[in-house]
Amino acid sequence: MVQRMAVSLRFALLLFAAFVSFQLISASDDATILYESFDESFEGRWIVSQKDEYKGVWKHSKSEGHEDYGLLVGEPAKKYAIVKELDEPLSLKDGAVVLQYEVRLQNGLECGGAYLKYLRPQEAGWVSKEFDNESPYMIMFGPDKCGATNKVHFILKHKNPKSGEYIEHHLKNPPSVPSDKLTHVYTAILKPDNELKILIDGEEKQKANFLSADDFQPPLIPEKTIPDPDDKKPEDWDERAKIPDPDAVKPDDWDEDAPMEIEDEDAVKPEGWLDDEPEEIDDPEATKPEDWDDEEDGEWEAPKIDNPKCEAAPGCGEWKRPMKRNPAYKGKWHAPHIDNPNYKGIWKPQQIPNPNYFELDKPDFEPIAAVGIEIWTMQDGILFDNILISKDEKVAESYRASAWKPKFDVEKEKLKAEEAAAGSDGLAGFQKKVFDLLYKVADIPFLDAYKLKIIDVIEKGEKQPNLTIGILVSIVAVIITVLFKIIFGGKKAKVEPPKETEAAQSSSSKQEDSGEKEEETEKEETAAAPARRRRRDN
Repeated sequence: MVQRMAVSLRFALLLFAAFVSFQLISASDDATILYESFDESFEGRWIVSQKDEYKGVWKHSKSEGHEDYGLLVGEPAKKYAIVKELDEPLSLKDGAVVLQYEVRLQNGLECGGAYLKYLRPQEAGWVSKEFDNESPYMIMFGPDKCGATNKVHFILKHKNPKSGEYIEHHLKNPPSVPSDKLTHVYTAILKPDNELKILIDGEEKQKANFLSADDFQPPLIPEKTIPDPDDKKPEDWDERAKIPDPDAVKPDDWDEDAPMEIEDEDAVKPEGWLDDEPEEIDDPEATKPEDWDDEEDGEWEAPKIDNPKCEAAPGCGEWKRPMKRNPAYKGKWHAPHIDNPNYKGIWKPQQIPNPNYFELDKPDFEPIAAVGIEIWTMQDGILFDNILISKDEKVAESYRASAWKPKFDVEKEKLKAEEAAAGSDGLAGFQKKVFDLLYKVADIPFLDAYKLKIIDVIEKGEKQPNLTIGILVSIVAVIITVLFKIIFGGKKAKVEPPKETEAAQSSSSKQEDSGEKEEETEKEETAAAPARRRRRDN
């Protein structure tokens, strides 16, 4: 009897567990609007743009080192566009919405985008194969890097109800793009309380409020007043705070014609100076080439070398007194400046009510009707995967745990092994941690003015690990200076962005000038030829 009850209890528990699992799966399915794993070919489900400018070929390809497939950017220096329409447009006004996808920059990202566009409903007659950069989107989200740009974009296109114009509102201080070649997962969580959260690899990087002027540029809610476009500065408006003193007179002893330098009359020619010896002489070891033709090449002259007699002497040739600063030099006289009695300050147009001002309790989100990738990139090897649109943060979290995390862990372990094998030739573990930390430092809001310069210096340091300490010291110095200014206020010396070390500057110059090196080499070779074949000018 007891055994029979135990079996019944176990069966009941199994039924209960199955019921709970079914409910969770059903809830997940209900919350998932779109999930694209690219396990199967994308053809037929995603539509490639047929516009002429999009020459890039999309490929269904495995991620390097994995059996997992994704959507691959297969060629460098191309424009790419592909789109998938949702079965039904998704309203963003009914609760939380999570936008998430993975991207792996297998060959790095020097210049290009790896972001997604979430399209609003298009005009009547629009078809997917016409998708291009003019197709209206509602949200643009993801990595973008080129030159001074290094950010994970979040851009909201919001319609002004007064003007009817769509305005791009950019998230301020967006996080930087991870600098490695691992798979990263990007998540944007839009909440009904106007909160936005940006996650990279499940870690919160930015929190913002859609209606806060501190978080978006320009703000979603416009200014109540604007400068009057018809207001004009009066002709007699004087903006000069200081003016030359009209009563000042140049002193009688002020000589504007006195030279800045004069000969040093006290100088004496050094003993042993060889007045009759030239600084250069003909190379005594040079011989006229056998193939030299006087009629075609002109009279041959031996190349010049430094006169060896001058090396032991103080100098050769005509001796001249050195120049020294003229104590009587004052330069051109200028009247001293005084406060301008007619100064009125910097003129600004008067403020008038903004005709496009409106108040807002919540953003007027338009539905998401399609997801597209429309990018231009100089790198190939960009792999998109596991694109998700969901109404539940836990669904996104579960996909990060099951689909992204195992891949990332394998890639990270492989990277550690490669770094250990590379030794001093690559970034050591300590250096890698330093640069990862510096990227996070660059995202600190009060360093925003120096962010691009800091990132530029960090990237150069990654290519030259021996510069790690110098770069770290430079950035720490900037942080300390900025903090000092914030704490103590007042007028401080201008804070300079971190300077590159000489090695970094040298490397940078070499890289930037690489395109000119061949021309310079040709010029050097051309210039070197006269040393062998010199003709006398007639």
